[in-house]
Amino acid sequence: MMMKWLLPESVADALPDEAARLETLRRRLLDLYQVHGYELVQPPLIEYLDSLLTGAGHDLDLRTFKLVDQSSGRTLGVRADMTAQVARIDAHLLNRPGVVRLCYCHSVLHAQPADMQASREPFQLGAEIYGYADLPADLEIVRLAAATLKAAGAPAARIDLGHMGIFRTLMTLAGISGEGEEHFFKLLQRKDIPALECATINWRPELRVAMLALPRLYGDRTVLDKAREALPKVPAIHKALDDLDAIIRQAPDLPLYLDLSDLRGYHYHSGMVFAGYCDGHSTAMVLGGRYDGVGAAFGRARPATGFSLDIRELCRLAALPDVPGAVFAPALSCEDSAEARESRAKAIQALRERGERVIDALPGEVQVPASGAVIYSGGICDRILVQMQGKWVVQAC
Repeated sequence: MMMKWLLPESVADALPDEAARLETLRRRLLDLYQVHGYELVQPPLIEYLDSLLTGAGHDLDLRTFKLVDQSSGRTLGVRADMTAQVARIDAHLLNRPGVVRLCYCHSVLHAQPADMQASREPFQLGAEIYGYADLPADLEIVRLAAATLKAAGAPAARIDLGHMGIFRTLMTLAGISGEGEEHFFKLLQRKDIPALECATINWRPELRVAMLALPRLYGDRTVLDKAREALPKVPAIHKALDDLDAIIRQAPDLPLYLDLSDLRGYHYHSGMVFAGYCDGHSTAMVLGGRYDGVGAAFGRARPATGFSLDIRELCRLAALPDVPGAVFAPALSCEDSAEARESRAKAIQALRERGERVIDALPGEVQVPASGAVIYSGGICDRILVQMQGKWVVQAC
């Protein structure tokens, strides 16, 4: 018989200590975005499927839980990503002229986990800039992503830059589109050079050389010189390489590297993409890039750039203060005077106004000393409220 307390695979509760750390980190990062001028939005958990999957492609479709809306009969989806939702808010609901900066932080749900270790309920945090098509917005987003990791106490060890424009230009020059283009995209993501050699056997020599060079074009800024020699000398590729060069030159304080085959977001990314890596974590912690035109399906095509991450994953690396212990205030007996009760209540209120966590014990609530702390039914206290010479004072347990 199935145990009723078991959860679905790749889904987990957040117990008090973890939940407190998650909330501390969430508040810290949203405060960071607020002082940078980003406004918080909260999209709904479910939407009509055709809206939710706009520009997302096959991968997100497989990760999206689907259900039938009993009111309309239409298919709904439980969000697996909030990027399209935020684009809809910018394009259709806010509909503001000029530059708009938005941020978000909430749970998303995956029908399939991203990998064997991943949760099916990531806690997605992200920031987006809409309405600015040029390089300064990309640089602002990269810097904010780096500031996010630093504020969490897990600074980026490396931020890899790539550019979808290079890949798309090569596909156009080779006359490849649709499923063929997506196939090459996946080969590049895997850096599968033997498969690329077979797939490009009938290409024009200069295009074949360029495609086989992409998986090897990674490293520091000198990669750009190699790329200019190996890739076709066409305006779109020149501009992509110049943009990457400009990002690196304008952010010498960031650990920026290049990887011209580290691509993602095939169905919606259109320009520079990046991935931020932290020490102690094997995969990218933060992913981002430019995705111009994603709002077109909502009636307003807008240039856009942004990033997102799973705050649950970041929390495992974050340097956060320990959850402070609480003050235990033992219940008074029936014999205690009204004056004692009033003074105790004022003492508890004063502590709470200072930000202290105080447990106002219920009658008969037990306290058991353990490892220098008082364990009670709702957590751990490391101090106790006692009355001494007519005054209430806090003492260590």
